[in-house]
Amino acid sequence: MHTPTLVHETVLKSAESAPSAPALRHRNCPIDYGTLADDVQKAAAGLGQCGLLKQERVAVYLDKRPEAVHALLGTSLAGGVFVPVNPLLKAEQVGYILRDCNVRVLVTSADRYKAIKAALAHCPDLHTVLLVDAEPPGPGPGGTPHRVQAWAALQDAPQGARGHRTIDTDMAAILYTSGSTGQPKGVVLSHQNMVAGARSVAQYLENRPEDRILSVLPFSFDYGLSQLTTAFLTGAQVSLLNYLLPRDVIKAVDREQITGLAAVPPLWIQLAQLEWPEGASQSLRYLTNSGGAMPRKTLNALRERLPHTQLYLMYGLTEAFRSTYLPPEEVERRPDSMGKAIPNADIMVVREDGSPCAPGEPGELVHRGALVAQGYWNDPERTAERFRPAPGQPSGLPRQELAVWSGDTVRMDEDGFLYFIGRRDEMIKTSGYRVSPNEVEEVIYSTGLVAEAAALGVPHPTLGHGIVVVALARDEGLTGESLVSQLRPLLPAFMLPAHVELRQHPLPRNANGKIDRKSLATEFTDLFQENNAS
Repeated sequence: MHTPTLVHETVLKSAESAPSAPALRHRNCPIDYGTLADDVQKAAAGLGQCGLLKQERVAVYLDKRPEAVHALLGTSLAGGVFVPVNPLLKAEQVGYILRDCNVRVLVTSADRYKAIKAALAHCPDLHTVLLVDAEPPGPGPGGTPHRVQAWAALQDAPQGARGHRTIDTDMAAILYTSGSTGQPKGVVLSHQNMVAGARSVAQYLENRPEDRILSVLPFSFDYGLSQLTTAFLTGAQVSLLNYLLPRDVIKAVDREQITGLAAVPPLWIQLAQLEWPEGASQSLRYLTNSGGAMPRKTLNALRERLPHTQLYLMYGLTEAFRSTYLPPEEVERRPDSMGKAIPNADIMVVREDGSPCAPGEPGELVHRGALVAQGYWNDPERTAERFRPAPGQPSGLPRQELAVWSGDTVRMDEDGFLYFIGRRDEMIKTSGYRVSPNEVEEVIYSTGLVAEAAALGVPHPTLGHGIVVVALARDEGLTGESLVSQLRPLLPAFMLPAHVELRQHPLPRNANGKIDRKSLATEFTDLFQENNAS
């Protein structure tokens, strides 16, 4: 079989070359590539029987289970576009996504369907709901505007019929990510985007058939979906885990002799505080971090607990999947760097006019290459803002290549290594200074007094923005005043928090598991106005 160019071909190719090799593992039940390929083909045939037309959207609203993988790749094989929906989202959020991209088929469970059924009544394009774990319920009062079928019935659909013809520049998926406005935006990814991304990541992680990758992040997060695509491209195994506690992750690594683990900083902070069994430490070949900077204290703790494990510090954005990585051999010398461009990507640091920044000069990160997404679904205005001509192109080109202008401020050193400064929409402007919340948080973590922290910029009548810190204290005796006193020798006066709130419970997360700064900031909008008025 040819080299994969379409997302579903990653599984079909691996099944052709090694049908008995392990592909998935769920609740200690292994599934080989031959079986997985059969299940994907059955799903594609069943979706065709449901009347799925070319490029129509199929939403998958499930936790980590084999049927979720079957539905995603089956949609791709059938010529449709899959839309993974984070299982943590509630009815109104799910309904918004389904309406926004005109979803035609929804794959979910009976309990989830019951919880969101009322919201689905406002999704006029939805014609079929497929339940993976039960026979369809009887019609409710007045019936429903869509039909409800059992997923198992798809297994009897006649196979062999070809799906709609698809090429690598066609849409493959729409991933929803939080935006600067209230509603999330759908990032449109082509087959080329996803396969090129999998090939690039698998290259620098040196993925191989004997790898066993633990999937803990949601498939709706491009970083989580990457665990599937890189594994299937290389013939490796993915273990699906729905965990309740961080300790469950470590137990799974030990039990299943996991070789690769990906997570975001809030989870790494928790995992770094726990003991790792010798078996887990010995089996884990690499770990990766993205979705934010890993605090130095956490990085050092992980290196101490996992001395045989390679650490890859990475940076990515949904609009371009992945942009940079720091090779493990550079972690000791450059622990604060996000590295250099991943294979087959060009990363530039530019001024507002598109001219290249000098070494050490802050500028906007711009990503060009095969991983750049097609834009935002049904949002030409925001697409035009973020997807713009790549800098430095010859003026005589008949068509300008588009790049992703990230909105993130970074700098590049003399050796070409990149360092994150902050997001344009999260930068704090206080007393005339621009302050990165990440820089404040890094110093707070270095005190060892807090388990979690978020620095926020809140409107202030005289400073522009006042810095507010919300933190989860390690010791219940910690006060805001004592934390600030610890920070005073470590931060210039303009970077010290004007207000500290200590909490007894973990800070809120967004759908991808990151600390939700935007949600927290809304709680303090009037803080300084009220204090000033009094």
